[in-house]
Amino acid sequence: MRNLLLIRYGELGLKGKNKNQFIGRLVRNMRTALKDFDHATVRSSWGRLWAECNSDQQDEVIIALTKVFGIYSISPVIECDRNLEAMSEAVIQIIHQYLPNGGTFKVETRRADKTFPMPSPQISREVAMLAFKQLDDNYDADFFTPELMVDIEIRTEGVFVYGGKIHGAGGLPVGTGGKAMLLLSGGIDSPVAGWMAMRRGLQIEAIHFHSFPFTGEQSKEKVIDLCRLLAKWQGRSVKLHIIHFTEIQKAIRINCPEDYGITIMRRMMFRIAQRVAKEREGLALVTGESIGQVASQTLESMSVINKVVDIPVIRPLVALDKEDIMKVAKQIGTYETSILPFEDCCTIFLPKFPKIRPVSAEAEEMEQALDIEELINEALAKSEQLNIK
Repeated sequence: MRNLLLIRYGELGLKGKNKNQFIGRLVRNMRTALKDFDHATVRSSWGRLWAECNSDQQDEVIIALTKVFGIYSISPVIECDRNLEAMSEAVIQIIHQYLPNGGTFKVETRRADKTFPMPSPQISREVAMLAFKQLDDNYDADFFTPELMVDIEIRTEGVFVYGGKIHGAGGLPVGTGGKAMLLLSGGIDSPVAGWMAMRRGLQIEAIHFHSFPFTGEQSKEKVIDLCRLLAKWQGRSVKLHIIHFTEIQKAIRINCPEDYGITIMRRMMFRIAQRVAKEREGLALVTGESIGQVASQTLESMSVINKVVDIPVIRPLVALDKEDIMKVAKQIGTYETSILPFEDCCTIFLPKFPKIRPVSAEAEEMEQALDIEELINEALAKSEQLNIK
C-alpha cells in the first residue's frame, strides 16, 4: 500500500479556459510549502492534485498544506492492489482511523476503469461484507446518513481508497490576483485584511507608518512579527516598507485643525502608499477599515480619503463587526500579537472630537498649509525595507 494525499481545489475547477493557469500556480505554491520535507512531491493527474510524502511526515505535511490558499480539502488516500481483499484492508484501515470507537459507515465505489470485472454497486457490497467480517459489533452500515463515507476509486492508474476530509484554507492561490500593498498598523484589523486579500489570490507587501520616538522599537518589532505570521500564509516572504512618519504627523498637528487631523493623516498615508505601490508594481491598496468602526471609517471619511489616490482601495473587512474580525484573527494566529500593548502612529495625537463627516474641499484647503511633496519625499527617503520570512 502507498500513502497519498488527495487535494481538492474547489472553485478553481470553474475557471474555464484559465483553469490551468490557476491550477499551475496552486501546484507551484504547494511545492514551495513542502520544500523542506524530504521526498515530498506534488503532481496533477486525471483532474486531481496529489501530494506524496513519507508516512512519518504526513501529519506535518497536512498542516503545511492547510495554509496554502486554493486548497479546499485534503484526504489521506491509500493506494492498494486491484483486488477485493486489498480494498477491504484499506477500508478497514480508514474506518479505524476515523471511527476508532465505532460508528456507522458506507462504502461507495467509482469505477472509472471499466475493464475491472465488476460493477460499482457490487464492488461496494463485496468490500463492505469483507470488512464486516473483521470489524467488531461497534460498527454498522448506514446507507443514508453514515458518520463516515469511504470512497473507492478504481482507475487504470490504480485503486485509491479514502475517507474523511480535512478542511483547507480555500480561496484562490496567492499570486493569481496580482500584487497589493497592505497598510499594516499593528492592530487586530489590518493583518486580518491582509489574510483575506491573500485568500483571494493577492500577493501582499506591507506598509507600516512608524513615528519614532512617539512609537518605539517594540511597536516596530510587533509589526515585523505580524508580517512573519502572514508570510506563513503567503508561502513566501512579505516585503515590509517602514515609512518614517514623524515629521508628517508633527506638521499636521501644527498646521491643521485638530478635528481634521485623522482625515489629513490618512490622506497622507494613502498618497505615500500609492507612491510605493507604483514603484513596486502594486495594483491596489488593502486596508483594515470597517464601516463606522472609528471616525476615519465613515463613508464620508472613506470618500474624502480615497480622493487622493487613483488606484483601487480594497477593504476586505468593510461589512464585518469587531467580533467577526477578532474571530478570524484568532483563527489565523495573529490575535495574540496584535493585542500587545505597543502604540502605533494611528493612536497617538488622537483628537478629542474627530470629524466624522469631513468635506473634501475643506480637507484640501487645510492641506494648503502643508508642503505635501516635500513631506512625502522626506518620509520615503528615511524609509526602510525588510524581507520578512
